[in-house]
Amino acid sequence: MATIRGAISVGAPDPELKTSPILEELDEDYAEIAKQAEELPVCYFNGVKYAAGKYVCSGSGELLRCEKGIWLREGGCDPDNP
Repeated sequence: MATIRGAISVGAPDPELKTSPILEELDEDYAEIAKQAEELPVCYFNGVKYAAGKYVCSGSGELLRCEKGIWLREGGCDPDNP
């Protein structure tokens, strides 16, 4: 799968490894979860730390961006069909 924005393919989240919440800014729970995340400078995906502003492609083909300890959905990873 080709990726966009230099995103790293990270596979599917493993429930046994630390992964930061994955949300959309419009989710009802966004404000509450953002408070709990304490505006961390990093996000975790399967136990690996990523700096704020980094992009990853999840196993389901979603493009995710790290923002204050939360993964935000940014669309798809396929550059021909974002």
